[in-house]
Amino acid sequence: MYINKAIVYGNLTRDPEIKSLPSGMQVATFSLATNRVFKDRDGKKQEQAEFHNIVVFGRQAETVSQYLKKGNTAFVEGRMQTRSWEQEGQKKYRTEIVADRVQFGPKGSGAPASGAAAPRSNASDEQPTPPAGIDYPAEEINPDDIPF
Repeated sequence: MYINKAIVYGNLTRDPEIKSLPSGMQVATFSLATNRVFKDRDGKKQEQAEFHNIVVFGRQAETVSQYLKKGNTAFVEGRMQTRSWEQEGQKKYRTEIVADRVQFGPKGSGAPASGAAAPRSNASDEQPTPPAGIDYPAEEINPDDIPF
């Protein structure tokens, strides 16, 4: 079995461009920048940016072109694909991520995304309460009683 899976989370480097194929299907393309921070041999902090070409088809292409803009963050899941063509007698290649799924990142100026956890209280006398609906047994469970 072979696996061709790409997962990237980064910032758009340009607004998505949308086009229609002869079949009528929409296709959107954009570029996503990711970076990594590491220490070199001398212990100095280094940053390296990578730029990924993303291709999205169908209804998702329309949604991407409508809501995403340069600088927005996005999470892209898809597969790697390299295509080639001839231009002025020279063979050209382009490796892209063909997106199966695109999730938009948080909007706004650093505000936490909806569903983010609320800040915790520092009070040490508070006991965590179990979520409603789960009945925990009052007695201890002996691991020797478990049949597997």
